[in-house]
Amino acid sequence: MALIRLDHTPETVKVCQPLYVILPDPGRIGGIPLSDRKVLYLLHGLSDDGSAWQRYTSIETLAYDYGLVVVMPSVGRSFYTDLPNGQQYFTYLTQELPQYLKDVFGLDPKREDTFIAGNSMGGYGAFKAAFHHPERFAAALSLSGVLAIDILKIDPDDERKNEFRLIFGDLTQLSGTSHDPLFWLNNAAEQSADLPRLFVACGKQDDLYPVNQMFKAACDQLSVPLDYYEEDGQHDWHFWDKHIKRFLKIVLGANTQAGS
Repeated sequence: MALIRLDHTPETVKVCQPLYVILPDPGRIGGIPLSDRKVLYLLHGLSDDGSAWQRYTSIETLAYDYGLVVVMPSVGRSFYTDLPNGQQYFTYLTQELPQYLKDVFGLDPKREDTFIAGNSMGGYGAFKAAFHHPERFAAALSLSGVLAIDILKIDPDDERKNEFRLIFGDLTQLSGTSHDPLFWLNNAAEQSADLPRLFVACGKQDDLYPVNQMFKAACDQLSVPLDYYEEDGQHDWHFWDKHIKRFLKIVLGANTQAGS
């Protein structure tokens, strides 16, 4: 596989940032153009950037096995949100980036060939994209994701308070807003939205385990289908690597493109 790093300056963000894309090597294209390849958007967590998945997991091997294109953007610590300072990271992820990939690489996958996943903050971003643009994705995976905004109602002495306030505003007023995953869920249930297939995985020893349980309970109450998996595990790459493999095996099936 070919790993490409593009340093570009999106109009929506107005700062140069790296974008990582895994593409088939020339000898492995096998007559299948990029426009017909399945595409996975893979989102990083709070303290990483777009290189993290390639550095810490087996994603390049998985891309090789499945003939998959993997897109790994960098969004800083933005929570994949359009910020009050004018940097529109969510608009970048869901509008400018797909158009850029189409213009540069000819990537324009159909809904059934497009997937999104992420860990921690990236799990929040993956589900935010899936709920706001369900017509674009066949499936979405949140790994140890921030799936209940209550986790950000932190102690006033926490050093992250000011950072999160710059992203979300008044932290005491987040519930029921467009930043709240439970709001996305309730809104989708009320509108009978045709959601992507939703997957959640979280370790029982993860600090975010309670909010993932909360999200599952809300899905059960609203009869929103959710493929939920929990087991012993921490908030770490060992767990996330295991479950990105599980996700791709389920949504892509056998490695039918392994020789392409």
